[in-house]
Amino acid sequence: MTVATAVIWRPARLAMLAVTLAVPACAAGPVGLAGRPATLVADAPPSFSPLVKKVLPAVVNIAVTETVSSNETIVDLPPELKGTPFERQFRDRFKNRREQMQGAGSGFIIDPSGVIVTNNHVVDHADKIVVSLSDGTELPAKVLGIDDLTDIAVIKVSPGHPLPFVTWGDSSQLEVGDWIMAAGNPFSLGGSITAGIVSARGRDIGAGPFDDFLQLDAPINPGNSGGPTFNMSGQVVGVNTAIVSPTGGSVGIGFAIPSALASRIVAELRAKGHMDRGWLGVSVQDGEAAEHEGPGVVIAAVDRTGPAARAGLRAGDVVLAVNGEKTDSSRSLIRAVAAVPPGGSVRLSVRRNGRDLDLSVTVGRRPAESEG
Repeated sequence: MTVATAVIWRPARLAMLAVTLAVPACAAGPVGLAGRPATLVADAPPSFSPLVKKVLPAVVNIAVTETVSSNETIVDLPPELKGTPFERQFRDRFKNRREQMQGAGSGFIIDPSGVIVTNNHVVDHADKIVVSLSDGTELPAKVLGIDDLTDIAVIKVSPGHPLPFVTWGDSSQLEVGDWIMAAGNPFSLGGSITAGIVSARGRDIGAGPFDDFLQLDAPINPGNSGGPTFNMSGQVVGVNTAIVSPTGGSVGIGFAIPSALASRIVAELRAKGHMDRGWLGVSVQDGEAAEHEGPGVVIAAVDRTGPAARAGLRAGDVVLAVNGEKTDSSRSLIRAVAAVPPGGSVRLSVRRNGRDLDLSVTVGRRPAESEG
């Protein structure tokens, strides 16, 4: 595969501030339906305008900065600006500057007091976060909580008056082919809307152990990270997070964290500022990928001081179910255990040397960068 044809996974954010970079995003709404069955044309929304007016005031732009010392190297030119008329403007803007623009992204208000949801990679390591509201007001923000495993962050502004906000919808009700609308801050241009359909569900793109993305064909570009995806009722059903692209721009393959996952993470971050997840202390692999034949998850190794070892789980055991629910992949096992609060217990149905047995495990607290 050559560089020209390689497909690259990119977070849907802008590495630097693109001042006036105009990259048109084509709406995939009712346009282009000629020749399709009349029922599809009838189901297509005549206009997204009423929905836009309803939800766009709750969508915000987010700029983050990091202070650097004068002897540090100023950041490289973003690839999106290379060879454009804005390359010189960018270099002049950041020449001999101590305050370095690190990123620009999006977010959405879920509480009138100023609580905002975005991506962790938008605000991670930021020294300063500035939120721009739809009316142009700029407010400093603080981080309430982050979860790097799902790339979700919750931040807060203090507006002095109630702000417009949006509510969560149920992403589990979405079907492939359903209309959706994405909003955000592509290339730092400000509030923008694109439309399309759900292309696929349950995508694993290798971002982490909890990948369960919605795949969208609505154009999503750098700067859209953290912005919302809406259903046709104006409810948030996804948090825009990543794109697949050979160029850095949209090619119609974008990914959003489904609201069924994001809403639970956000609630816990608001309450505690961090996530507590259950942990077994094992390395795992899918049964079909190992010598074991049939469904199940093979325990490849056991941490000698971990919860699984204390419960008697051994390397070579095959986990068939967690609390009676069939487990046919390592990802499903990790998720099932992670959903249990540390200190809680799970019942594992295990096959060992051809014999089936049940083990009760008191799960521990998941450390950073652990597997299972």
